[in-house]
Amino acid sequence: MTPERALAELRAGNARFVAGQPKVRHPLADVHASAPGQYPYAVVLSCIDSRQPVELVLDQGIGDIFCARVAGNVLDDDVLGSMEFGCKVAGARLIAVIGHSNCGAIKGAIDHVELGNLTGLLGKIKPAVDEIPADGQPRTSKNHDFVDHVAEANVRLVMKQIRERSPVLREMLDQGRIGLAGGLYELETGKVHFFDN
Repeated sequence: MTPERALAELRAGNARFVAGQPKVRHPLADVHASAPGQYPYAVVLSCIDSRQPVELVLDQGIGDIFCARVAGNVLDDDVLGSMEFGCKVAGARLIAVIGHSNCGAIKGAIDHVELGNLTGLLGKIKPAVDEIPADGQPRTSKNHDFVDHVAEANVRLVMKQIRERSPVLREMLDQGRIGLAGGLYELETGKVHFFDN
């Protein structure tokens, strides 16, 4: 499995999901087959949103991918350490960061929501909000285009942070041993739009 093949597998899985033609799976057999060891080919960081169940929308089965889910698909040391385990120890060949349209965490960051521990989480999204240039359009959560532009900027920010904050993953990326991809899941259609770069 190469990084390029891993991304192609995720793309193909999402295409099957959107077409309503998922692979026929036998979950209990997969449970038994994967019990002795796991060999996932990708690590996926996505939002906690209940409308974006990653294994389903990418048509992946038990043992196929590692999944980390947190509101706004933000990065912290625990998620980063999990990615290092997934790639360096368990052999995953791709890290994919997948945000989604109409994201509540993105809206919260845009609207400066403050609520307990959520305040700090939303603060991690603020640089992505600031990244989007003012173009005369309302910079509020009611502007769906703005929300989705911030969501994309946030995915790109997290991708940059992965490279900057993990020497382990940066070395693997530089050597071509793993790949790093980003995308946005469209809630209305089920399609993941992977970025070209």
